Amino acid sequence: MSRTALLVLADGRFPAGGHAHSGGVEVAVAARSVRDGPTLGAFCRGRLHTVGLTAAALAAAAAAGCDPLVLDEAADARTPAPALRATARKLGRQLLRAARAAWPCEALEKLARDLPGGAHQPVVLGVAVRAAGLTTPDAAHAAAFDSVSGPATAAVRLLGLDPFDATVVIARLCDDVDAVVRRAADAASRVADEGVGVLPAASAPLLDITAEQHAAWPMRLFAS
Repeated sequence: MSRTALLVLADGRFPAGGHAHSGGVEVAVAARSVRDGPTLGAFCRGRLHTVGLTAAALAAAAAAGCDPLVLDEAADARTPAPALRATARKLGRQLLRAARAAWPCEALEKLARDLPGGAHQPVVLGVAVRAAGLTTPDAAHAAAFDSVSGPATAAVRLLGLDPFDATVVIARLCDDVDAVVRRAADAASRVADEGVGVLPAASAPLLDITAEQHAAWPMRLFAS
């Protein structure tokens, strides 16, 4: 197992397309609910403990060897907004392309064959983590971290926020991220015995609503 592989996956420079997505913070900035470091921190904390937890559990279950097709259906059921389902699959396609180049293996090739339209990003992430020789908690960590690092990075561009302030937001969420990882990994460990229904289905209805609004904007800086 190479811990460096986890750093590669979590690095914003990994060509998986995340830089083009704001995780909902573009609408929050427009609505003035995110306007500075403290409000960004509150946004990221809420996102982490809802959709971040759900994504971390799906990624962990995929890394544990659960059927990606079953997990992809579970991800669909946990993503009510059509705009967010489309975004998740687009990001999944981009991540799969990068992962196949970095860690070529049959599991990633099979995922590409079985879901040519793209799998949900957390499911692809979990399969990629497994291909890289990493662990179930590693998958949860990568997904949980992505759920806050993406919006924080986007806020730097949207608000002209000092990058130091954005880094402080992420640093202060470290304990929260670790707690989410533990919950996600525990749920993933029980899927084999209890089925995918045991995975968290935490949601953020406002993110669902604003994602649909954002998709209809004629001009926007981020794809989602």
